[in-house]
Amino acid sequence: MTQADTVGRAVCEDWHVHELATANSTNLVAAKLPAWEAVRAGSQTAGRGRFQRGWISDEGGLWLSAVVPTGPDAAAWRGLPLAVGLGVCDALQSIGLSRFRVRWPNDVLVDDRKLAGLLVDQFAPGLAVAGIGINVFNHPDLHDPGLKNQVVRLADLMASPPDLCQLTQVVLAHLRRVVEQMRTDGFPSLLPRINELWGHPRRVELDLNGIFRVGTFAGVGEAGELLLLSDSGHKSASDASQVRHLREIDL
Repeated sequence: MTQADTVGRAVCEDWHVHELATANSTNLVAAKLPAWEAVRAGSQTAGRGRFQRGWISDEGGLWLSAVVPTGPDAAAWRGLPLAVGLGVCDALQSIGLSRFRVRWPNDVLVDDRKLAGLLVDQFAPGLAVAGIGINVFNHPDLHDPGLKNQVVRLADLMASPPDLCQLTQVVLAHLRRVVEQMRTDGFPSLLPRINELWGHPRRVELDLNGIFRVGTFAGVGEAGELLLLSDSGHKSASDASQVRHLREIDL
């Protein structure tokens, strides 16, 4: 790794973590790393989400990218983004947070405010980079006023949130556990716990690259696909690559 502003390297829970003062995108920095190595940056100048959407990554948040091994069967790993989400939720629960839910496929919310986001990239065969962003002590709404009342931080939810080093260790430990389970038992073994993360049934509108469908979100299937129950009772499945946007509809 040649990032000029590397400030340290640590070992935690069988991971090697590269610590940077800043990075354009921790996922891009992690792209050249081997399995079970990770990158944490104090801030990102070009943080991003799905479909290249921007992500405010200011000082005080956890901006972490972890490289995990995948098998040769790419289809068996389509559910990895959801498995990463499960690992993050396990980590949040372990530090005492219970009032959260997941919005398919990659947002962790408290009520309707975004606490964390996930982005999985694949830059090399057999490896995936799991990007994890968690609002902790940062102030994203000061950088983008449009985020006011749209985001929430651990500092808003807990009297004493863990520091970023502690949170990194907890997240990586839980991430490794779910990835190892996925490697040995397959993605379906994680499905019961993943499908508990969505909360009560929600009416949603899907943007399928310009084709809009409305129905009730019915969880995910064995390959990580979104299941939508139409008003007529028909259930359809959509892969994450097909769903450009999911909007929850207030009843």
